[in-house]
Amino acid sequence: MTRAGRRRGRRPEAPPATPVREPSAAHAADHELAHRQIVTILVGLMLGMFLAALDQTVVATSIRVIADDLRGFSLQAWATTAFLITSTIATPLYGKLSDIYGRKPFFLFAIAVFIVGSALCGMAQSMYQLAVFRAIQGIGAGGLFSLVLAIVGDVVPPRQRARYQGYFLAVFGTASVVGPVVGGFLAGASSILGIAGWRWIFWINVPVALAALVVVTKVLHLPHTRQDHRIDWPGALSLMVCLVPLLIVAEQGRTWGWGSGRALLCYAIGAVGLVAFLACERRYGDEALLPLRLFRGRTFAIGTASSAVIGMGMLGGMLLIPLYLQIVRGSSPTRAGLELIPLVVGIMTGSIFSGQFVARTGRYRVLPVTGTALLTVSLLLFSFVGADTPLGLTMAVMVVLGLGLGCTMQPTVLAVQNAASPHEIGVSTSSVTFFRSMGGTVGAAAFLSILFALLPERVRTAYTEAAATPEFQAAVRDQPEQAQLLVQAAGGEAGLDDTSFLTRLAPPLAHPFKVGFSESMSVAFLVAAAIVLVGLVVIWFLPELPLRRGSAAQERAAEAAARENGTA
Repeated sequence: MTRAGRRRGRRPEAPPATPVREPSAAHAADHELAHRQIVTILVGLMLGMFLAALDQTVVATSIRVIADDLRGFSLQAWATTAFLITSTIATPLYGKLSDIYGRKPFFLFAIAVFIVGSALCGMAQSMYQLAVFRAIQGIGAGGLFSLVLAIVGDVVPPRQRARYQGYFLAVFGTASVVGPVVGGFLAGASSILGIAGWRWIFWINVPVALAALVVVTKVLHLPHTRQDHRIDWPGALSLMVCLVPLLIVAEQGRTWGWGSGRALLCYAIGAVGLVAFLACERRYGDEALLPLRLFRGRTFAIGTASSAVIGMGMLGGMLLIPLYLQIVRGSSPTRAGLELIPLVVGIMTGSIFSGQFVARTGRYRVLPVTGTALLTVSLLLFSFVGADTPLGLTMAVMVVLGLGLGCTMQPTVLAVQNAASPHEIGVSTSSVTFFRSMGGTVGAAAFLSILFALLPERVRTAYTEAAATPEFQAAVRDQPEQAQLLVQAAGGEAGLDDTSFLTRLAPPLAHPFKVGFSESMSVAFLVAAAIVLVGLVVIWFLPELPLRRGSAAQERAAEAAARENGTA
């Protein structure tokens, strides 16, 4: 422990399985990549991440059109659930296996599986087929998300890593905006070249993925020495038993009822899977899929815990913004995507600033602390956004949210990578992604449940108050045929299952529903702010370790050379 560490009273990190050595100058030079080489590699990696991020948003805005065409409206949620289950479970598997066998083959495998899954989705003839093919897509997407950041950790030293990783956060934010626009355009086209427009949502992935496959094959050359380890297949199987029912109930619980028989069965199976997973990880030790030893490291424990908590509030809160724009503001999916541009501007600004800050100062702890504080403030401000709030003010809050995201996500990954052994970059990176994804899933389910639970009563109250106003009474007299729609809305029958009735109402008649929706949404944002505040408390205890001078590949090469010389 350094003298600086003793002065600050911080506990030392748990020792990694393999000693971490600073690379010698000779070996650093042998494995150091020039900026141009790194950028060339990043092009292929960013194409892969763009595909995975785009696929989530582009499908979300068009799923109703797809479900109607395939005559499976009631089954549409399973297409999303299947993708979520396989991508979440695949994430830690890619991290561990790539640590053992190398990143490139698994990244290429992930792209290839994503191509196959996308092509099959474009040919689906039923919602059941689409759900199966989306599951195949998810297997590929899980590797695209986690391996990209692990590869960056392999080729870029920690001090410069945040600058490059900021590019990926910008790509992710851009995909969040482009997705609804592209999805709305393609889903709105009855046919393109004689083929249903929504099928191109999946087929446009194929040429982009093929380009990424070619670029990565040609430019990504990472030295790797295979590690002889047992594969923790029992741990992987028990993780599936744990996660599959929990993810299913997270997606379906609002429909089933959180205390229904099916939900309780899912909880029980998930608990059994969790106990079995912990037993397997304990038995396999350092060879485990997720070595429990890693949680003894303060940075890893705090990084993963804060990622789960912040992901819960952050992703759950972000889910509500497009709903607000489309339902309360009356924007189409395409227009709502364009109105999210301030959020992307904030993300890009925050990520660029954080990368430059780390590169110039060598410090990173202040960034996730500040970013989480901004997230808390922005979610609190969103709780005050109502049906009559000017769009400009809403966009200003989006910028604050984006700045918080840009300053939080990548520095947290950087901190965990910097504290990890160079032989465990994959598993440490995928763990952060895994816990953030799980937190986001739980948050999305929780906030939608809050929204749906409050919506009927808030809508009834808003209509009761509006019924006494002259504007509302005049609109009812002028539009008597809309009375039945008002009764359905006040009774909660319209809900969010079909909000298209709002477009058929006169503004004085539609406004109370929008008021009730925005008030329900405000409560969900308040809960999100409270959750992220807990994340702020957790991230406050993140230690700040000196950033290592070499990349993971350089450090592994230095260790190998030391062993050959008999000095290890």
